[in-house]
Amino acid sequence: MVSVENLNVEFGGFTLFDEVSFVLNKNERIALVGKNGAGKSTLLKIIAGLQKPTGGIISYPKEISVGYLPQQMTLDNTRTVIDEASMAFAHLTKMQKKLDAMHQEMSERTDFESDDYLKLIDQSAVLQEQLLMRGINNFEAEIEKTLMGLGFLRSDFDRPTTEFSGGWRMRIELAKLLMQAPDVLLLDEPTNHLDIESIQWLEAFLAKSANAVMLVSHDRAFLDAVTNRTIEISLGQIYDYKVNYSEFVVLRKERRQQQMRAYENQQKQIEDIEAFIDRFRYQASKAIQVQSRIKQLEKLQRVEVDEVDTSQLNLKFPPAPRSGSYPITMEHVGKKYGDHTVFSDVSFTINRGEKLAFVGKNGEGKSTLVKCIMDEIDYDGKLKLGHNVKIGYFAQNQAQLLNENLTVYETIDYVATGDIRTQIPAILGAFMFGGEASEKPVKVLSGGEKSRLAMIRLLLEPVNLLILDEPTNHLDIASKDVLKQAIQEFDGTAIIVSHDRDFLEGLVTKVYEFGGGKVSEHMGGIYDFLEKKNMESLQQLELSTNYATKVEDNSKKPISENKLSYQEQRERNRVIRRLERKVEDLETDIHQLELKLEKIETKLSTPEGAADPTLYQSHEEIQQVITNTMTNWEKALLELEELNGNE
Repeated sequence: MVSVENLNVEFGGFTLFDEVSFVLNKNERIALVGKNGAGKSTLLKIIAGLQKPTGGIISYPKEISVGYLPQQMTLDNTRTVIDEASMAFAHLTKMQKKLDAMHQEMSERTDFESDDYLKLIDQSAVLQEQLLMRGINNFEAEIEKTLMGLGFLRSDFDRPTTEFSGGWRMRIELAKLLMQAPDVLLLDEPTNHLDIESIQWLEAFLAKSANAVMLVSHDRAFLDAVTNRTIEISLGQIYDYKVNYSEFVVLRKERRQQQMRAYENQQKQIEDIEAFIDRFRYQASKAIQVQSRIKQLEKLQRVEVDEVDTSQLNLKFPPAPRSGSYPITMEHVGKKYGDHTVFSDVSFTINRGEKLAFVGKNGEGKSTLVKCIMDEIDYDGKLKLGHNVKIGYFAQNQAQLLNENLTVYETIDYVATGDIRTQIPAILGAFMFGGEASEKPVKVLSGGEKSRLAMIRLLLEPVNLLILDEPTNHLDIASKDVLKQAIQEFDGTAIIVSHDRDFLEGLVTKVYEFGGGKVSEHMGGIYDFLEKKNMESLQQLELSTNYATKVEDNSKKPISENKLSYQEQRERNRVIRRLERKVEDLETDIHQLELKLEKIETKLSTPEGAADPTLYQSHEEIQQVITNTMTNWEKALLELEELNGNE
């Protein structure tokens, strides 16, 4: 669908891409990975037609549509949420107005037998058929489903978009893009402004409904769930792997190990040949053999090892001054804005050294509670900081608050005081801003580089309570791993507000869930929390059903064992529909896999196929996938039968 040939991109003598070529095919979902500044966002912009390369060709068929969601966007409008989202179907509205005008014209004309009138009838019929095929009667339901999937409430639909933060308005743009269903979808950090539930919805949407997708994301779990191909950008070159991110990491390591073994073996061979030449160079009896060895060296195809970008973030928080045993204590803390209650009756104590996460849908109060802790806003109840608590705070919009007219060095020099100023070059070097990079203007930095620069502020003085609000937005995967390790080794207390499941797993031992005006405490890691939430929803369904069989009203007959309340029945039906879709999808997957297996078996029956070891490997892999899919199908079918049997 999209062909990139011999792409070159240069900036002021620096080569970003050097003779890069690849093809994006239909139904492929490509993850673009690489360090911040490697050129991921630039490549998306070039494919979207928003930036010109220095050289090379980007080609795709004329009928192909391309949709692009940038990392940052300037939004300025006064429409409501529903009106703005409806702009995705503006072409249908325009067609409908044209059809209405045709109908109006037909109702006013009287020349029913004329060729012109008959032509008008034909044109209106064609237009009406096109509208029906494109879903003119269903797009309102599609808008509602997409907006709610991305976290909006029905009560938000009629609110002006100007009432929403930049992150929520980006969601509207994402919703519009998804509903337009372009042939090629280019997404630059689509999960940065999404909560965990919305990310999971987007994962399912892209895996099931999207065509070709190329995306940049630093959410490892999201990449694994969505993509089936990984292109790594490193030092101006690309390395293409037909697998998801986790498999790519393994294959990349194996590939380099194989290259190194082949390189070392060849170097030993070259040493032996050169030693023979040096030893017998001046012996006439060995002249023919020496010349033969020289020609052998000239013809030798040298083994090359992929060059690796070894620059790496080196992050270690200063030793934490000892604080009291309980850095934060809350009793009945609440926050309201007018009649709207963000949360109420929040009571918990954080112990020294704990690493914990604040999670929940956007708008449920995570950042608001952080502002209460920072004493930036008023609140109800009692919130007490422990003895000698020193807070280091990283806000979501910290990178956006940087002065773009300063250089990297000036940005840090401006806030540093005392002896720490002598360590600025070392600190900048640890954050990959060493040498000439320290003189870069902030305005030319990528999103990840700005986040790294903002993170340096936390190192300017020792703290014992880290509060990090979405610290991984715009950080590449390698930098996130370094940050995660630094927090694990930090000997103080840490509160992390994040939607990045992979980043939180193994880092936090307690999760605070925000939702419905309440804050609930959950012991364990993030995946323990998610698993528990799924179990809780099913348990609540069962408990509510059992409750209906036991409770009696003295003035009425006992409630029927099978009679559920409207809400309970609605929830039960929702679960049944989800399982029915899952069973149907798995059956389709099994059928497609069996067709693939048949094709491979047909090839294996030929002499050429029987001699091809890759076919046997593919046969074994597909057989294993079929077995796993069958297991999932049987499990879903049993769950469905159990629910249907309880009707």
